[in-house]
Amino acid sequence: MAGIDYLFGSISPVIKSSLNYNQRQLASLGVAKDLGDSVGFLAGSLSEILPLWGALLVGAVQNLVGYGWVWLVVTGRAPVLPLWAMCILIFIGNNGETYFNTAALVSCVQNFPKSRGPVVGILKGFAGLSGAILTQIYATIHSPDHASLIFMVAVGPAMVVIALMFIIRPVGGHRQVRPSDGTSSTFVYGVCLLLAAYLMGVMLLEDLVDLSHTVVIIFTVVLFVLLLIPIVILVSMSFFLDPRDPVEEPLLPETPKQEPGKSVQETPEVIFSEVEDEKLKEVDLLPASERQKRIAQLQAKLFQAAADGAVRVKRRRGPHRGEDFTLMQALIKADFWLIFFSLLLGSGSGLTVIDNLGQMSQSLRYDNTHIFVSMISIWNFLGHVGGGYFSEIIVRDYAYPRPVAMAIAQLVMAVGHVFFAFGWPGALHIGTLLIGLGYGAHWAIVPVAASELFGLKKFGALYNFLTLANPAGSLVFSGLIASSIYDREAEKQAHGNNYLVQNSESIFPGMFGLNEPLKCEGSICYFLTSLIMSAFCVVAFVLSMILVHRTKIVYTHLYGKQRS
Repeated sequence: MAGIDYLFGSISPVIKSSLNYNQRQLASLGVAKDLGDSVGFLAGSLSEILPLWGALLVGAVQNLVGYGWVWLVVTGRAPVLPLWAMCILIFIGNNGETYFNTAALVSCVQNFPKSRGPVVGILKGFAGLSGAILTQIYATIHSPDHASLIFMVAVGPAMVVIALMFIIRPVGGHRQVRPSDGTSSTFVYGVCLLLAAYLMGVMLLEDLVDLSHTVVIIFTVVLFVLLLIPIVILVSMSFFLDPRDPVEEPLLPETPKQEPGKSVQETPEVIFSEVEDEKLKEVDLLPASERQKRIAQLQAKLFQAAADGAVRVKRRRGPHRGEDFTLMQALIKADFWLIFFSLLLGSGSGLTVIDNLGQMSQSLRYDNTHIFVSMISIWNFLGHVGGGYFSEIIVRDYAYPRPVAMAIAQLVMAVGHVFFAFGWPGALHIGTLLIGLGYGAHWAIVPVAASELFGLKKFGALYNFLTLANPAGSLVFSGLIASSIYDREAEKQAHGNNYLVQNSESIFPGMFGLNEPLKCEGSICYFLTSLIMSAFCVVAFVLSMILVHRTKIVYTHLYGKQRS
């Protein structure tokens, strides 16, 4: 239910026709929708104060009130509101999904902290598919009243979330690594890919062939079967596996407090900040027992020096990377801002392509622009799933920093922007593939990396702050750069044809659409924009690699023991 914003393109035509909006007014509603989807400060804050079921209930109420009121206005059951009020309603309704997103991610990264990559990839993948799933359900309803889709968007998610809100929570008793986890993740990944392929096939078939309502119902029943298949894992683990498997591996502790049964490596290593200054880098690469011994010797020397008055030691303030940070503590860390600006440049350029893909394809004289929108949605989903899967291989098998996967995704996007820039034959297909995969991978990798570096305790607030990179990047790239360059190139083309128009308008008045918005044709429309975004993706790659260099030791501590 966290992907209802994908349905805005389906409900916007009925809003436009019912309220007599022009395209600019409808675009204002789209901006309000994007802001509602990205501004999750309140959701992150409430998830720390309230139990998760309380935060989910708030999100369900927002979803119901926001979209429910829009439905009442569109159907004439409530007075028509001014545009600014409709923008507020759309913002409130779409902001409800930030609560769904936050609750799902917070509970699952805490329940499966050593499988964060696959878990986040699967969750974000299903969120990406939810628009197609809800569209298929609406096709089954087969209502001639198109406003009923708004009613379904208002009531459906609220009903589902209220029904499940007491189940979605951290479960401390299952915080172990089970032997079946790898098989279970692979199984659910398979279901994800099967579901994506099935939805793609069904959408194309329904678009190309006039199917009977009975066939559509059968397709929807099969869809529900695919959605319920992962419950097989639940049943098999409950009835056929010992819930207290003796080979379970205890997880790294959430807090640095020493408890019985924990190894020496899990205790805090650094007491004084001067230890970090005096410690050689080679010490961090030693085995745990030897590293602990060296640090203990160094601390003993510092104690003696302090007693003699040679140095003044002070306790290091704040948590270390890998421990629990508050949002304010994270905001003064260079690593956090490296993630934020790398995400802003990478995902912001990808969102610009998604928002402008229709005009991009039109400028290259493609008639069917919808196929590229559908394609980038599927590639985006595969980026979510693949980004989580491959980043997990990097940290599991090699104990290497997860942000290196984000750096690879940004290089892939840089190449994709080059294809868009030159507009070669087939370039739009390849560029859509590369941009979709890279953009989707960002949102499977960043939440996991943030939880690893800054802890799980305040993960909701940290995650929702990072999501601000999306609208910020889109505002800069799409609102300032892409639109300005497009209008400039369109004006150049219009001035180039000015002589022809002036000599023809007296003979053929009105034929040249002089009152219509200027349109740009050819690869030149987005040539400079795409090259600029490609360059920014390279900058994002550099920022990600700086983050990789800075966090090698953290990931060695987190995952190095598993390899040995």
